[in-house]
Amino acid sequence: MFPSHDGLCGIGELAERAGVTVKTVRFYSDRGLLPETARSSGGHRRYGPDALDRLLLIRSLRALDLPVPQVRRVLDEEDGSGGVLEDAVAGQLREVGSRLGALRWREAGLRLVQECAPEERAERLRLIGTVAAPPSTDPLVRFWRAWLPRRMRGRALAAFLDQAVPPPPEDPTPAQVLAFARLNAFVTRPCEGTGRGQPVVHRSSTDFRPAVLYDGLGEAYGLAAAQLRWGRAPRPGEALDCFVAAYAASYGTGDSADFRRLLTGRLAADPRIDRYWELVAEVIGPRDGRAEPTPGTAHDWLLAALTGESAERAA
Repeated sequence: MFPSHDGLCGIGELAERAGVTVKTVRFYSDRGLLPETARSSGGHRRYGPDALDRLLLIRSLRALDLPVPQVRRVLDEEDGSGGVLEDAVAGQLREVGSRLGALRWREAGLRLVQECAPEERAERLRLIGTVAAPPSTDPLVRFWRAWLPRRMRGRALAAFLDQAVPPPPEDPTPAQVLAFARLNAFVTRPCEGTGRGQPVVHRSSTDFRPAVLYDGLGEAYGLAAAQLRWGRAPRPGEALDCFVAAYAASYGTGDSADFRRLLTGRLAADPRIDRYWELVAEVIGPRDGRAEPTPGTAHDWLLAALTGESAERAA
């Protein structure tokens, strides 16, 4: 209750008590966030005892950078559950996180230019100028959608993309920013020739089942990645058997010595995109001082195991 004869206060007193300007109180009143209780005989705004708490709440919500429409929804929530406020705060947290992510990428990009030799600056500026901050993975996804077989099912495609497309680091180093920019340049460069460097298996007969192949390859790459983390040399075993079985099933045939010999030759003749996987490893960064396996390094490990096995059988 305000110490006046009618228990109300004027706009100046309300502004002073809340620690804001009269202009601010008028702004919120004009937008319906802070309704006036009455008008004086001279036409001046008068506010009731609840106005101060409401004004302080508005000020707090605005201090969290909530826009006026969201503040209105919070104030208008009738059941007092706080759901509107929780949603608004969650939205602001996402936006702040996005801004911080962009600032981290900008900082790392600036350090990348600052720390490089003068003769490298023009190229690095060109590279980092082609990606947003934080960058989008859409160009990488488009690259793989064009490279993979057209008849890939949604689940198999999503599983492969999850392995093949590295998420931008939340707090990147300058080296990771450079690697991601180079990765972006790699996938957006003009393609030479036809087929986008696709494996022969992608252009095989209509009996080929791509979802079967990539489901199996995902499992095989996971097994090979474990071997790579343990530092083990390529060798026959569960990972290689899973790898061969994926190709055999996709061709509608069985695993055999003849099939393994045929597969060895086909895989050895496939075009390679080693540079892509090298850059992916740089974007991911090392863990415990060692490079993290990628589908590319897992594939190479499995191919080396298959080649070694075929050579031993031929000897």
